[in-house]
Amino acid sequence: MSFVSHFVPPNVQWRVFKRSDLSDAEVVNTRKPLDERVGQFKDIEDEIRAKYRLLAPWMDERVLRLWGGAEAVSIGQGGIAVVHRATGMSRNRVSTGIKELTDEETRKMVATTGAIRRRGAGRPTIIDDPELIEALKSLLEDSTRGDPESPLRWSSKSIRKLTAELKEQGHDVSHTSAKQILVQQGYSMKGTRKTVEGKQHPDRDDQFKHINQTVQVFMQAGLPVVSVDTKKKELVGNFANGGREWTPPGEEPRVKVHDFPSDAQGKAIPYGVYDVGRNEAWVSVGQDHDTAEFAVATIEQWWTTMGQQAYGDADAILIVADGGGSNGSRIRLWKKELQDWADRTGMAFTVCHFPPGTSKWNKIEHRLFSQITKNWRGKPLVSYETIVSLIANTTTSTGLKVRAAIDGSSYETGIKVPDEEMSGLSIIRDDFHGDWNYTIMPRDDSMDY
Repeated sequence: MSFVSHFVPPNVQWRVFKRSDLSDAEVVNTRKPLDERVGQFKDIEDEIRAKYRLLAPWMDERVLRLWGGAEAVSIGQGGIAVVHRATGMSRNRVSTGIKELTDEETRKMVATTGAIRRRGAGRPTIIDDPELIEALKSLLEDSTRGDPESPLRWSSKSIRKLTAELKEQGHDVSHTSAKQILVQQGYSMKGTRKTVEGKQHPDRDDQFKHINQTVQVFMQAGLPVVSVDTKKKELVGNFANGGREWTPPGEEPRVKVHDFPSDAQGKAIPYGVYDVGRNEAWVSVGQDHDTAEFAVATIEQWWTTMGQQAYGDADAILIVADGGGSNGSRIRLWKKELQDWADRTGMAFTVCHFPPGTSKWNKIEHRLFSQITKNWRGKPLVSYETIVSLIANTTTSTGLKVRAAIDGSSYETGIKVPDEEMSGLSIIRDDFHGDWNYTIMPRDDSMDY
């Protein structure tokens, strides 16, 4: 026969032919053309798929298995394959469902115990083997990191590598069982977290308090307080950019495989000025070098474009900056450029630097730069104009407003400020860490330095 008769439930009648009952012509005539059968199966697959989506959430493992078997029987020859394609159920599972439809032992088991599987079916339970558990945990202990002879000291601790090592130790365990043990023991996949800031300066907390007090004084007086820094430099071109965006099917951005600097139009250097009191920011996108001259020019651009309109005749600005980089506390050119600006405008510039290793506490990092990164995620930075547009269109639910422009000026590197010139700067240093906290006053030509 073409089908094993005991698979068929009593209420399902099949017309079963024996080849000996038919002539060759009749056998040929009972077969439908291939394209007609394929088309018929496709319609049936669609129907079963629709049923499966509706019923699957409501059926347990046993009912789902029996339903799949019943559908396969009703289709006839090729039914198991059809159900497999429509639902994703394995062929063995569908075949088991067909057998259970008429299996008296299964009927009795379900009636008496309500079990979903027959006794002994399914994956074997993990043996509560203390030696196995301890052996697996020892491979993951932090103490093994310092042991140069540890088998996994210099390789990734993937489940399969852990399992292979356990088998070498004489434990009979599969990778799925090893994973279950880890989950039961509370282990989970984790990545690195940037929380260790390195060696801290003893006056770290006191400097934070000093910055906060200075900010409060300036804001209560209605004077501007800005947080400044340089964002990570970006290659300009059709390169991959981290993150994902919702896009129509087939319209995902295509970018270059390699990020070679030689293939880029250049390098974008975003320097930001974040107005703490007004939740506004200015970003200059430099094309040359990240120097102290570029940093001060950007702050001055913010003042003439946004700050002066907001603060009117303010005669002082508080600048909160990192301790390093182009606006670092030890950069002579930074102080010299601020002095030149103070002389031109008659304004005073108070500067507070964050202690070493604490740049992530700078408000511009999480108030502005992180938002810019979110806004251009998954978008190739194909041109300077694209970068400026993405920065300028960055907004938040708290009302952040950003303006940006390209700074096409050239900034020379390696400029030295001699001691004589430094001694002529009008710098008033704070009693507490004058190297971190100081005010640059406009120079009076009548003063003798």
